[in-house]
Amino acid sequence: MPHLTCSETAHHILTYAQTMQGGGVERSMLRMAAGWLERGRRVTLVLGCSAGPLAAEIPHGVERIELADASYRALLGLAGHVRSMQSDLIFCPGNHYSGVAAVTRLRLGRHCPPIVAKVSNALVRPELSVGAAWRYRQWLRTHPRFLDQLVAMTPAMAAEAVAEMRMPRERVHVIANPPAGPQPGAAPVALPEGRYILGVGRLEPQKRWERLIAALPGLADREIALVILGEGSARAALEAQVAALRLGHRVTLPGHSGDPLPALAGAQVAVLTSDYEGVPGVLREALSVGTPVVSTESSVAVREIVHAPELGTVVPREDAGALVGALDHWLTPGRPRPAPVRASGDPIGDYLALFDSTVAQRSR
Repeated sequence: MPHLTCSETAHHILTYAQTMQGGGVERSMLRMAAGWLERGRRVTLVLGCSAGPLAAEIPHGVERIELADASYRALLGLAGHVRSMQSDLIFCPGNHYSGVAAVTRLRLGRHCPPIVAKVSNALVRPELSVGAAWRYRQWLRTHPRFLDQLVAMTPAMAAEAVAEMRMPRERVHVIANPPAGPQPGAAPVALPEGRYILGVGRLEPQKRWERLIAALPGLADREIALVILGEGSARAALEAQVAALRLGHRVTLPGHSGDPLPALAGAQVAVLTSDYEGVPGVLREALSVGTPVVSTESSVAVREIVHAPELGTVVPREDAGALVGALDHWLTPGRPRPAPVRASGDPIGDYLALFDSTVAQRSR
């Protein structure tokens, strides 16, 4: 690639988030921001509210604009901050935030910097009603009008973006998230003394943790513990389910973890029971430390990650028996664990190359 002048480089990257309450989209965005800073770029984060456990992970050197308002509506004023900051490129960190990108493009028109967005969640949602699914599909098909480029984390997700968003293939790029690393300052998680199953993710309806709790009484191992790391609006309902099933001695919900890798490394199996996902980072994190996984068929990317039987088991979303059977399989004493799956490539460099080429193309 020829050398780009300053005006043809994404020197100043602006991104945004609602809160720092602890989601995979925001956590991976912070990891990317740290990488961009390390490689000499300027990064501005427009943040609705900095409250939340992920605030400690905001990289030193990020320029912050805090709106003191955690509502999604507050981010719809992003155009004014883009105009004042004179950023070279806007990075939309996930599907949840694409509405903000659309409004920003509409308000700034031809003065809007290029927008690159990442696909962070499933584009096919089988759990939706017929009407809701139709509306979602129509919304997805507006995305080529306001996004310059789209990043999918796996080839199957890229193919889904082309099919569901009608995004031209040449504007869809496959770049993985940067791998999670140890967080030396994170508080340790209180873990059971014996064997345990681990779930990691927000306590929200999408994750369907009640499926995992309901499976516990049917397991052959009647003593195995369950730990679910995360926080969210479903906590009260999950705690009520645990109490109703009299599983309080086996199930713990410790809240958000700043570094789930040690807990993943010690688990017998890591489980994801979601209705829908994008590319579940927790599956890759578990496999990176040699822990087998069980996951619902919540995304086209799941089988790309769990691509061999020695890595884990993928089960239908609504098949409770299959979930119990898969867990029993991996909880069998002496069952071999997979060899750690190491990440490869240079996602940070790939993102910056895409950003630079996008800015250069707009400049020309």
